[in-house]
Amino acid sequence: MKTQISIIGCGWLGLSLAQKLVEDGFSINGSTTTKAKLQELRNQHIHPFLITLNDTSISGNYSEFLTGSETVIINIPPGLRKNPNKNHVAEIQHLVREIEKHDIKNVLYISSTSVFEDDVSCPVITANTHPNATSANGKQLIAIEQMLQENSNFKTTILRFAGLVGKKRHPSTYLSGKANISNPDAPINLIHKSDCIAIISAILKTELWNCTLNAAYPVHPTRKDYYQNYCERHNLPLPTFNSSEKSEGKIIASKIVVQLLKYSFKVAP
Repeated sequence: MKTQISIIGCGWLGLSLAQKLVEDGFSINGSTTTKAKLQELRNQHIHPFLITLNDTSISGNYSEFLTGSETVIINIPPGLRKNPNKNHVAEIQHLVREIEKHDIKNVLYISSTSVFEDDVSCPVITANTHPNATSANGKQLIAIEQMLQENSNFKTTILRFAGLVGKKRHPSTYLSGKANISNPDAPINLIHKSDCIAIISAILKTELWNCTLNAAYPVHPTRKDYYQNYCERHNLPLPTFNSSEKSEGKIIASKIVVQLLKYSFKVAP
């Protein structure tokens, strides 16, 4: 019998992850908020569910979605850019209550390295560094991480990804041709979608639960060097940077990922 996993959020990362886990022999329940996407999930042999979280309730057949799964992967960002007043913590609280009712053993929460502030000293951030974000987005992520880690009904692993890149998704295409960009000397922290999926697969395979991991490609050139070189290689208009103020940033260290999962990063962003 195939082990069943429920993935909350089959978007840009979640859909590719679900496809890989199906290939690996898992039975995958995948959620989407878009009715038109249900057939796409079926076509990929993913059991599709139309589920929407809000700060007052959950809509959709979430009970069937969770029933029989050993692990739940929560892969939905706060979404505060579109809705600055959104209470994403409350959304996840409703989800957690349902997870508790369905005998889920493990939760993998896909978080972000935005839980750490940038600084002029460009500190090295490890898995033991205490999150200190002051942005609304970062604060909500921190609150969700703590809520899950403190729940004794299931085991939780927190996986914080740096900036996600992949085919047709790269920050250089946005920055190309722009002028007066800040933080030219700050180190970049990016990770390719292929590495994201491989790391998640390794966590599931090794059953690495009750831990916190930060994941970024382990090479950190400056923003100016990286983005100008990328645009030059891809024949894009070069961005220009403002060096009048000292740059602020951080370096995301992934040593724990490498050590615990015996992982080697595969694709340079």
